[in-house]
Amino acid sequence: MISVNHAKKLISERTSHSQPVDIPIQNATGFITARDVTSPIDVPPFDNSAMDGYAIKLNKDNYVYRITHIVQAGETRHLKIGDGEAARVFTGAPIPDGADTVVQQELSERNDDFVKLNLSEIDKGEHIRLRGAQSKSGTTILQKGTLISPGTVGLLASVGIQAVSVYSSPVVSVVITGNELTPPGSELDHGLIYESNSPALVSYLKYLGVHNINVFHAPDEKEWLKKKISECLDNSDILLLTGGVSVGDYDFVHEILNEIGIERLFHKVKQRPGKPLYVGKLNSKWVFGLPGNPASVISCFNQYVKPCIKANMGFTRVWEPDARLPLENRYTKKPGLTFFLKASTVNDKIVVPDGQQSFNMLPFGAANGLAEIPEEIEMVEPGSIVNFYKW
Repeated sequence: MISVNHAKKLISERTSHSQPVDIPIQNATGFITARDVTSPIDVPPFDNSAMDGYAIKLNKDNYVYRITHIVQAGETRHLKIGDGEAARVFTGAPIPDGADTVVQQELSERNDDFVKLNLSEIDKGEHIRLRGAQSKSGTTILQKGTLISPGTVGLLASVGIQAVSVYSSPVVSVVITGNELTPPGSELDHGLIYESNSPALVSYLKYLGVHNINVFHAPDEKEWLKKKISECLDNSDILLLTGGVSVGDYDFVHEILNEIGIERLFHKVKQRPGKPLYVGKLNSKWVFGLPGNPASVISCFNQYVKPCIKANMGFTRVWEPDARLPLENRYTKKPGLTFFLKASTVNDKIVVPDGQQSFNMLPFGAANGLAEIPEEIEMVEPGSIVNFYKW
């Protein structure tokens, strides 16, 4: 049995980025860019007006100009003005050749085809967005490793990019074991409990941006389970198993994994909940044997599976806590195990509710993460700073 830090180190040393894929930009929010992105065009692609007004060739000795053109945004003709001429322009409209200044309409007085302009406070070049003022063609507009947001998508679209190279999300198979489990919504016979692990895991995976998910429910029957695990490993990047990793007569998942040839990184961690956690690899594929207890499943996923997936998808600093905050209430435990407590952050403090037993799911109704109490600690006083991991 190894420590939490050692377990995380063994996983982190073996994680690598997934293969880059090109995806449509409208599907890219939440992904990490796998390459630098350069603009294929100048932005703006042409000189254009920053406001409604009149485009002129500025001559402060002349304040009356003849209007020769009306230019709206979207005008595709190449227009030109000469000395003493003005083009009525609207925001975003192309600037006609020969013009070097836009005078806002508030400083104008129009009379039929002529306009009188107040040029006393106008300087040459005002209110014109010059071609390439934002970025030139070939300029790097996104660095490799950038988290794509809706704003990022808008930027990419504004330079005409339709697809972007990102680190792909993994294909994940989930195998749920346990003869005592029945689907939510079905009649609950004596001796059965509702199966909550697959809904929780699928929800968590989608929350991380993983959508290629396959879920299977397996009986506690070794040969059937062995066949299903082999099939999943053929078709998945990550295999999540729940149940069957403890020491009961029907808990034989780790035996199956050994027979298949999985490289075991570790089995059992000095933690609560989730002590029987199993982690292994088959070439580049990951296998996580999660304890069957629902609270253990969620805790182990948060601490081990989530950072592994995020590292695979190009995220950095995935093993660090999301915050270090003071504890609101005292907590005591026996030394020797790291505790991951269902907790909430309230007014920049961590509140640990009652109901920390591994079977108790009620605190998850309000909890927004896990508080970590190191294995050597017996008592944590109010105000003590501890690690907090968001969902």
